Amino acid sequence: MAAPPLGRLVLTHLLVALFGMGSWAAINGIWVELPVVVKDLPEGWSLPSYLSVLVALGNLGLLVVTLWRRLAPGKGERAPIQVVQALSVAGTALLAPLWHQVATVAGQNHSVAFLTLTLVLALACCASNVTFLPFLSHLPPPFLRSFFLGQGLSALLPCMLALVQGVGRLECPPAPTNGTPGPPHYFPERFPASTFFWALTALLVTSAAAFQGLLLLLPSPPPVPTGVPGPGLQAGAAGVEEEGEEEEEALPLQEPPAQAVGTTPSPDPEAGRLRSAQGACLLGLLAVTNALTNGVLPAVQSFSCLPYGRLAYHLAVVLGSAANPLACFLALGVLCRSLAGLGVLSLLGVLFGAYLTTLAVLSPCPPLVGTTAGTTLVPTAMSAFPVRCCPGCCVWGCSHM
Repeated sequence: MAAPPLGRLVLTHLLVALFGMGSWAAINGIWVELPVVVKDLPEGWSLPSYLSVLVALGNLGLLVVTLWRRLAPGKGERAPIQVVQALSVAGTALLAPLWHQVATVAGQNHSVAFLTLTLVLALACCASNVTFLPFLSHLPPPFLRSFFLGQGLSALLPCMLALVQGVGRLECPPAPTNGTPGPPHYFPERFPASTFFWALTALLVTSAAAFQGLLLLLPSPPPVPTGVPGPGLQAGAAGVEEEGEEEEEALPLQEPPAQAVGTTPSPDPEAGRLRSAQGACLLGLLAVTNALTNGVLPAVQSFSCLPYGRLAYHLAVVLGSAANPLACFLALGVLCRSLAGLGVLSLLGVLFGAYLTTLAVLSPCPPLVGTTAGTTLVPTAMSAFPVRCCPGCCVWGCSHM
């Protein structure tokens, strides 16, 4: 079959990337806006710990998706995706006017609206992991990488918006005659948090519109057996020029077709044990990487970064999020399939994570406080962690296992 026109191919890649952008944009936007909202919310800098718990509870959304698949088998992923996108858009749109509302719970003031809407967004984001990817299963691997690049944009674009907002800008006044420096003067942000959440809502609406565009652009593939390319793989995507290589890339852990068709090879127990051990190692690397990325480091980020100043904290959040799409972009052309290589990348990431966790343990007086070296090392470690781990573990594991 002839390859589709270049314009259609580029448009499909763009729509897939914008579609992936909506997966975690809401939660990532809340994280980068923390330096602004903590000034008005009663939880203060304990808010990152609250958010980590809420994101963990968001995994309950996976149970809802599982029930949907059990109660409505064969219905596809279109309806769950639309529900996830509707929750994301509604949650961020409600955050804009309600994020600063405070209520009394058990005799203490709490930001009930902010925390409740964050839980709703966490449910939607976690459910997106198991609804967005199956929808893309009918496309060739290059489109799957475009999706992961879009997921990286879900962190980068809110960070760029926070940079435009001007979070953490300050000026140190000259020292008076007695040698004691005065208090720093913090400049107000260029626009408030409500405007930030409205802009975030616009990004999510764009992602939802991209999904509708994909529904119009790609044909609806009929159900096919697992591992057999469907019509959507041929008609809606990029013309397959080298089918053998692409099939090997899509299913690297399965037998080559030449071996699968024809004679049935005799079972090799030792080879089976080897594959099981390799799979266990890969799952272990994914578990450690995701635990650090989505649980440990966000929860202790305020303790590890704030002693070095608000600027260091803001740079750590922004650069750490911006490094994710960079890592996904690298994974578009550089795939690490060696277990030893994955182990080295993960080990480097764990070392950076251990350094940041040690700073949190030693807070509020970690080493190099008040020095340029300390202010530089913390954002560097926070940004180096996803660059080391994402191409080796998350992208490889999610798109090729």
